Order: sequence, then C-alpha cells, then structure tokens
Amino acid sequence: MVAPAISALLWFNGCTMNRSTFEAAIDDVIEALPQWVVDAVDNLIIVVEHEPSVEQRGDHDDLLGIYEGISLAEREDYWGAMPDQITVFYGPHMRLGLPENELREEIRTTVLHEIGHHLGISDERLHELGWA
Repeated sequence: MVAPAISALLWFNGCTMNRSTFEAAIDDVIEALPQWVVDAVDNLIIVVEHEPSVEQRGDHDDLLGIYEGISLAEREDYWGAMPDQITVFYGPHMRLGLPENELREEIRTTVLHEIGHHLGISDERLHELGWA
C-alpha cells in the first residue's frame, strides 16, 4: 500500500494514474510504433522523471517531455556517443487533469513528438502527422 503522503501526489484533478501505469502507457506507444520508425531509431533511450529540472524546463512551465541529443538528420561522426535521451515527465501530465483515455492520448502525442525530434522531423511536419 502506498503511504498517504505519496498517494496525494498521485491524485490530480480526478485522474489517479500511478507511475507504473504511466510507464506502461509509454511502453504501449513504443510497441505500436510504425516499423519505419523502429528501423530509423538509433542510440536512443526513453526515461520517465517526475518533474523536469530547471535546465530542462527553461521557459516552459508545462513541459511534458524533452528530447536531448543529436537528431538523426544532424549526425555526422557519431560513433561511440552516449545515447540520446527522451524524458517524459509524470507530474506535468498528471496536472493536465485529463480523464485516463485522454491522458493516454496526450502521453502518446508526447512520446511521438519527442521521437520525431530524434528523427529530425520538423515541428510543422510533426503537426501534420498528429505528433504535436
């Protein structure tokens, strides 16, 4: 059983998706990626953090995810580099106050958007694909 103080952290505006369910929703998005995306992704990890750091947040109070790395479109001499990283933020997603089905869709959009940055896809094209 989760301690009451921690339980309070998991309840935002009627949505009670816990961290493991949140992570499972991300796994569902990854498992449903089109094959062309799976084939293109290279040296990338996806992690979940509760909140963005001050450096990650920058001017964005509502940052849901971030891609940190060198996109495939910009890589040249990339051999031996540490993996690029996508971080998906649990707290900001919970504060959206969405019903679970809408929250899952927002998680999907966040993950796809950040993978799009890894692939070097422009924000304009991400919008066209429904990934933004």
